[in-house]
Amino acid sequence: MRAVVIGALALCLLPLVGCGSDAAQTASDSKTPPRVGACRDLSARDLTRASNDGKPVACAKEHTAQTFLVGELPRSTGTAYDDKGHAGYVYAACTKAFGSYLGADESMVMRSRLSWAWFRPSERGWDKGARWFRCDVVGGPQDATSLRPLPEEAEGMFGTDLPDAWFTCADGESVSTGTKVACTEPHTWRAVTTVKIGQPDDAYPGDRLAEVRSRDYCKDSVRGWLGYPPDFEFGYSWFREDHWDGGNRRAVCWARTTK
Repeated sequence: MRAVVIGALALCLLPLVGCGSDAAQTASDSKTPPRVGACRDLSARDLTRASNDGKPVACAKEHTAQTFLVGELPRSTGTAYDDKGHAGYVYAACTKAFGSYLGADESMVMRSRLSWAWFRPSERGWDKGARWFRCDVVGGPQDATSLRPLPEEAEGMFGTDLPDAWFTCADGESVSTGTKVACTEPHTWRAVTTVKIGQPDDAYPGDRLAEVRSRDYCKDSVRGWLGYPPDFEFGYSWFREDHWDGGNRRAVCWARTTK
C-alpha cells in the first residue's frame, strides 16, 4: 500500500517537529487475525496477491468472497516469509475445511463453480510476528477472470436449493471445447459424478493408465446416472501427476444432456 502525503504541511519546517516515513498500518500488517464468516467484494485480480486488505462488507450486500477458515502457520512450515512449506500446509487445511463449510462432499466440490483463495499477512506484518492465514470461498472456479456474487451465506449452501446455479456444465460439441457455464444456463454437457482412480497411498500410475481408468470408470458411472440407456455419450476430465501429488485421486465424469 502506498501512502501519499499532500500539501506543504508535509515538510519538516520546524526544528522540534519530526517526520515519519511509515505508511499507515493495514489489516494485513496486523497481528490480529481476520474473522471467520466475514464477507468481502473481491476481484479475480485480488486472488493473485499474497495478502489482501479488502474491507469486510455486510453479507446481505453484494460480495464475491466469504472467509471460511482462519488459522496460524506453525514454525514447522518455515520461518521465512516465502518458504514453500506455508502453501502446502494451508492447502491441506483449507481443502479439508472448504467442503465442510459448503456442506458439499468431494465430488460436489470438484464439480462446482466455486473455489477458494488464501491470504496471509503482508511482509511488514510478518516481520512484526503475524503468522495467521485466511481462506475465502470465492464465486468462481480457479481460472475465473471475473467473480460472481455469492449468496448471502455460503456456509451450508449446498444443502439449499441453490446448487444448480453453482454446478458446472459445458455448452459445445465436446467437453474440452465447450464453454464452461453454470448448469442454470443452456448447456449440452453436465459434470454429473466423479470417480476415484487410486487410493491415497498409491503412487501415480502414469498418464496412460490414469486416463484409461478415468475413461472406463466414467463410462460406467455416467451410464448409471442416465438410467442405463442403450446409447449415450460421455466425457471425462482426468488429472496429471501434479494434481496427484497434491492429493487428488478423482476424475470428473460428464454426460451429454441438456438437463
